[in-house]
Amino acid sequence: MPEKLQVLGSRKGLTPGLQHYTTVTVADNSGAKEAVIIGIYGYKGVLRRIPFANIADLVMVSVRKGTPEVRKQKFRAVIVRQRMPYRRPDGTWISFEDNAVVIINPDGTPKGTEIRGPIAKEAAERWPKVASIATMVI
Repeated sequence: MPEKLQVLGSRKGLTPGLQHYTTVTVADNSGAKEAVIIGIYGYKGVLRRIPFANIADLVMVSVRKGTPEVRKQKFRAVIVRQRMPYRRPDGTWISFEDNAVVIINPDGTPKGTEIRGPIAKEAAERWPKVASIATMVI
């Protein structure tokens, strides 16, 4: 029996993990400490429905706390941890202690040089450059 292909743009059947204006911690050493999700790339939804994102999705964040160079700036980021439990294809459920993102450059490389805490296996598979600087992949 052939395996089901996962379409990256499809949201059907996924748990709404993070949504607009969710406060997230920044897991890298780019200078940002706390950010707010202000946009979700690739989301096609219904009028007035609040967009949501999951692990390994690309989002636009606005940095609220951190060094003066990165505060009040907008960056692209990848979600590497989420509190809401989600189901993996093997049937296990996983959730983390916090919601966290890693800030990336427009070419997909991380802005920082190290990542604090674990990152999800789904994020490591989809973003190999982020996985290369991670200390722990779960």
